[in-house]
Amino acid sequence: MSDALPEPLAEIRDEFLELPESDRLQLLLEFSYELPAVPAEYEGHPELAERVVECQSPVYIIVDVDATGTVTMHATAPAEAPTTRGFASILAQGITGLSSAEVLAIPGDFPQTLGLTKVVSPLRISGMTGMLLRAQRQVRAKSAA
Repeated sequence: MSDALPEPLAEIRDEFLELPESDRLQLLLEFSYELPAVPAEYEGHPELAERVVECQSPVYIIVDVDATGTVTMHATAPAEAPTTRGFASILAQGITGLSSAEVLAIPGDFPQTLGLTKVVSPLRISGMTGMLLRAQRQVRAKSAA
């Protein structure tokens, strides 16, 4: 496993890999219930969020980078799409609090390292990859601004 993975995401990955494959979907479901709410200042402002077109469900992400370079990721995903919502939650929880450099160093194949490739469809994994790549692109754009 790559050491480039920031600690919060490495812990989440290890949490999945410690479980038998049959229990990993349940953990993903638990993450779906823990997706942090989007802050009030973004409510009703869809133009501030980016649609993740790789996801079949309507998933939107917003990434903030503060003056110190600390990243906060927000995401919305419908409750009726628990797998996608779970992935959004993993990223939002795992990326928030990291530095821009740490977020940009997350390997693009992180979603494949969770041990879920046999229990969720490749389309869902590519949706999570899309979320990660868009978050990284937003971090790059907002760090340069």
